[in-house]
Amino acid sequence: MRIEDAIASLLPDVEWHYTDGKLTIFTENVTEPTKQEILAELNRLEVLEKQNKIDAENKKANAEAKLLALGLTTDDLKALGLGGN
Repeated sequence: MRIEDAIASLLPDVEWHYTDGKLTIFTENVTEPTKQEILAELNRLEVLEKQNKIDAENKKANAEAKLLALGLTTDDLKALGLGGN
């Protein structure tokens, strides 16, 4: 995650530019987020990204467990052209 990701998340549909640690907002009547707000959003996005990875790994493990219960493997699915990563 980058600071720019946090800014984009905090300021959807707002024109802005961030360079050399300085944020410039081009959209009128938009308040610049504080450094604390940006850092908090960056942290939130990082936690969300980690949780999404964990969820994806759990989903894959659950699917593989179901296949094993049926006596199939991911290689069997690939051979049948049904996917499997």
